[in-house]
Amino acid sequence: MKIQINTDSNIEGNEALAAHVRSTVAGVLDRISDTITRVEVHLSDESSQKKSQNDKRCVMEARLEGRQPVAVSDQAATLDQAVAGAADKLARLIEHTFGRLRDQEGHRTDPPPAGSKLPE
Repeated sequence: MKIQINTDSNIEGNEALAAHVRSTVAGVLDRISDTITRVEVHLSDESSQKKSQNDKRCVMEARLEGRQPVAVSDQAATLDQAVAGAADKLARLIEHTFGRLRDQEGHRTDPPPAGSKLPE
């Protein structure tokens, strides 16, 4: 799973921030990482120089094998909180998406393969 990090002009992107974001995302998505090819993380400061609550925003988009991309966002007072919140939301969304697929496969209504016996 590749993790790509983008920042807006109000956030200083450095290696320490990138390492922290990669560690957080990889830790939360570890158990489902085999279904994810890439995660794009977009960090922004909504209010720039002004001090306000919940002005840090994190948008995450995951590219899933054989599926359309999914995206989530979270806003918080700090970048750490926004990244952790978005990563948790993304994990739940991916688990829910693949859970629904498994459930749908269990309820197939197409006819059985030729030669198989139907239950009496």
